[in-house]
Formats: sequence, C-alpha cells, structure tokens
Amino acid sequence: MRRGDLEWGTIPRLARSAAERFSGDDAVVDGDTVLSFASLWSAARAAAKAFVAVGVEPGDRVAIWSPNIWEWPVALLGLQAAGGVVVPLNTRYKGVEAAYILGKSGARVLVTAQGFLGNDYLSMLEGHDLPALEHRVVLRDSSWDDFLAAGSDVADSVVDERISARDADDLSDIIFTSGTTGAPKGVMATHGQTLRAFTDWADLVGLDHGDRYLVVNPFFHSFGYKAGIVASLVAGATVVPQAVFDVAETVRLVGEHKISCIPGPPTIYQSLLNSPEAGELANLRLAVTGAAAIPVSLVDRMRTELGFETVLTAYGLTEATGFATSCRADDDPETIATTSGRAIPGVEVRIVDD
Repeated sequence: MRRGDLEWGTIPRLARSAAERFSGDDAVVDGDTVLSFASLWSAARAAAKAFVAVGVEPGDRVAIWSPNIWEWPVALLGLQAAGGVVVPLNTRYKGVEAAYILGKSGARVLVTAQGFLGNDYLSMLEGHDLPALEHRVVLRDSSWDDFLAAGSDVADSVVDERISARDADDLSDIIFTSGTTGAPKGVMATHGQTLRAFTDWADLVGLDHGDRYLVVNPFFHSFGYKAGIVASLVAGATVVPQAVFDVAETVRLVGEHKISCIPGPPTIYQSLLNSPEAGELANLRLAVTGAAAIPVSLVDRMRTELGFETVLTAYGLTEATGFATSCRADDDPETIATTSGRAIPGVEVRIVDD
C-alpha cells in the first residue's frame, strides 16, 4: 500500500499535489459551481490568507458548522493551510451542543452557513459564554466575502511558509464523539494518521481518477470529510456534495453527473432500489456501506439491479481515525453482507470477550 503520510505529509500538501496531478479535472461540482483541482487549491489558498489575516496561528482550532456545500472543502483546506486544526460541528446540533464543543476545543473562528433545515446557527449561540471565539464567518454571505477580502494583503509566501512548517505529526482535526455515555469527547487526529488511513481507503475500495463521487455522508463526519474529501484528493475523484439524502434528488444527481461512486448506509441503496427510476441509473460502479446489518440479497440486488461492480462493507470509529476494517473487492456476497471485513494495513484488531 502507499504511505500517504510519507508521500504528502499533510492534507494541504496533498491538495497542492492534487492540483498538480489533476489540474483541470473537476474536483468539486455543486450545482452551477464547478471547481477544478487547480481552482480548488487556489480558492483554498485565498481562504488560508484570510485565516492568517484574522490571526489564526498554527495549532489554533477553527470550527466548521455547515452542510455539504462546495465552500466546506475550501474552508477546510484553507484553515489547514494556515496551520489551523478543524473542529467539525454536526449540522443537527442545538446551540447548547455546539457551544459545548466550541468552548471545549477553544475554537477561535467559526465558519458557518445560515438557513440549513431552517436553522439560524448564530442565533443558537446567543447567550453562551465563548470567550475564545473571536470571529464568526457566514458562508454564502457578505461576511465570507469580506473575510476573503481581508486576506488579500497577506503575502503568498506567508501561506507557503505555513504549509512547509506543518508535518505529519501535527494535528489535522478534532472530531467530537459521544460514544455511549456522557458529554462528547474530542478525538485528536494528525495529518499523518488521516493520510495513512484514507490513502489505504482509496486503494482498498478502488476509488479511481475520474470517478464521480456523490458525497451524501456529512462532511462533519469522518465518512464525508476523510473518506469523501481527503480520499478524492488522493485518487483524483470528483466530489458532488448532497446536503440531505432525498431519493428523487439522488437519482437526478446520479443521472446528471454520471455518478459512479455512492458510499453510505444500507438504507440509501434500499431506497434507490425502491425508486421507480432505479432501472434508469447508469455508470454506478462502487458502493461502500456499513453502520448497519446488510442482507446478502441486498448485495446481490445492488450488483444486478443498480449495476454496481464493487460492493464493500467496512467499519470504522472516530477514535481510530475513522477507518479500521474493510472487506475486499473479491470477497463473496455472504462475507460482504455478514462481516465488516478484516483489518486494514497498519491496524490490529483484538477480540476481548465473547
């Protein structure tokens, strides 16, 4: 397997490499917005300059509270290029839940989007004591435009120095997970851990250059952020974000964008199979599922009726950087349906009780 941490070292250097390797190819397609790998990196650098301009220093925490839209990876790569550590926030959080994580992480900047599912995220935070939070920036608003404009005076060399100064052992993200009891705990992951795991993920599942990847998995979760954005930068796949799963909209996006890859829980594929338009879907090649039991018959139907060449199950947890075990492409349907595969390279699994 490749060693992503040794090849790129950090996620921003991976994004810079993707801009060189796949330059004019589509990196992100969101409605009328199409970013090539080169333009994604250019937008990320502009965002990095803006984060530097508002005082973000290497190691500072920056939160993103937004649904799956094209600005999410721009903000992610920008803050990490500035040396920041991303703290993703669940878009279903209420104010008290988001405030707890913002306070616990000491986030200095919040990047958010208003109106998703009718939520006013900034109003939700009113009345909460967040002394570390110095800046609130709203995507798709003059606030974001003003934020980017403020970075125009920052020299390119400053961003280059920030990118060069970070290495594989520096933190890339803190993702909060509640486990089964108590308040959410922040799991710290390094750039090296993330690159190792999701370079392996891209290799094991067979994500390829030119794949069109419908990312319904939330970017605030490891599945959307790491198996979505990071893995696509590794492989040269195109991310097509979908903010909320809706069968009719998913079918439309699959047809319009010639989607070849749809990871997600089994319910997504069952919903597609139940859709009257299921027989019209084409180009589907790769499915990676998990998080729930999957019948053998569903694996068979995904292949025969939806046309998937590869159907895999995998298992991960935030505490293990989001990816721990996976089936392989040549496993039989029963193995795929009834197991979560075997350990990925560099991971050991131990059964500790019955």
